[in-house]
Amino acid sequence: MDGQSRAAAPSGAIVIGGDYRALGIVRSLGRHGIPVWVLKDDHTIATASRYARRSLPWPAVAESEQVAYLLDLAARHQLAGWLLYPSGDEAAGLLARHHAVLSESFRVTVPPWDVTRWAYDKRLTYQLAAEVGVDHPWTCHPSSREEIAALDCTFPVILKPAWKPRELNPLTTSKAWRVEDRRALIARYDEACALMPPDVVMVQELIPGGGETQFSYAGLLLDGHPLASVVARRARQYPMDFGRFSTFVELVDEPGVESTARRLLTAIRYTGLIEVEFKRDPRDGCYKLLDMNPRVWGWHTLGQRVGVDFPYLLWRLIQEQPVPETRGHRPARWVWLLPDLVTAAREVKRGSLSPYAYLRSLRPPLEFPFLALDDLLPALVGVSQLIQLACRWKEPGERRDRTDTKMAPAGP
Repeated sequence: MDGQSRAAAPSGAIVIGGDYRALGIVRSLGRHGIPVWVLKDDHTIATASRYARRSLPWPAVAESEQVAYLLDLAARHQLAGWLLYPSGDEAAGLLARHHAVLSESFRVTVPPWDVTRWAYDKRLTYQLAAEVGVDHPWTCHPSSREEIAALDCTFPVILKPAWKPRELNPLTTSKAWRVEDRRALIARYDEACALMPPDVVMVQELIPGGGETQFSYAGLLLDGHPLASVVARRARQYPMDFGRFSTFVELVDEPGVESTARRLLTAIRYTGLIEVEFKRDPRDGCYKLLDMNPRVWGWHTLGQRVGVDFPYLLWRLIQEQPVPETRGHRPARWVWLLPDLVTAAREVKRGSLSPYAYLRSLRPPLEFPFLALDDLLPALVGVSQLIQLACRWKEPGERRDRTDTKMAPAGP
């Protein structure tokens, strides 16, 4: 299909996924009058939004069948030229790997695989960091159990996957496992290899520090040049050690985070939305690269508080409309209140947070993942789901032998 026929077609957006990240996309585009459809997975909160014109199931089938499903949607419902927005890692990878064929019917909002793979696969992420001179934790990709047994490393370390397999398991749900000694490392490595291919399992240095050391650069870029960006400190998460999701995030001015992230993104000429996660190592003061997320992140709606509406700005970029260069640096905070209360209570009990400091952190302006005065139903649904989830969560540090794919929140 040529560009002229695309431009003539009524245009809207399809959001793949139904969690709170997807909800933020739906609201962002819907408030600008853009028709939005949601392809819901195990999460459905985004379908409760008044801005979701239609919801359909996102089939849990083979990747080739998902591509065929999207192409069939475009043909049956005349969705030529609509934008595809992924809200999770798996969908982002799918769109990137099949970018060429999907672009015949849609406009894809993630870069092709030759670019996205540098963020999707952490083995490549750390290779890129080494090539451009960006600090990152010491990381090993063991090829066998014998290599693990002979590994020369300082404990504690963590085990983590290089990328997230489609099927959730205890390791991907926890994001990482802390290991205190060699015997535990061998046992945990055996357990991880039973859950995923051995070449996906990484051993990594554990960087000390809590929420005060966790930072993110979030931006919209064109060929590696930033058009809109913010820098944030991810102060609290659940659980606090390897958070399944952030619970309190605040915008900060950290030029070192921004300059380091831009070095990476310029090198791969990245176009689209991305979050780059760092941890400041208290031992040397350096920002160490942890992850790159080539899709919307959990707290992306915080940008709207400072004039950086990421999903809508991406819409304008893909539609070849002007995007003013914007850097959001005014103070603002994002809080997922109920799980943040749980996290804060545990930190107060440990003595690492005072009640006064916690209450002071909640000063406005505040952004919430579910609550919006113009769109109240998702907040009511979200509270109900969180109550159910709270009854089923285990305490941080407990072994999770069962993965709850229905209720588990997704992403940072």
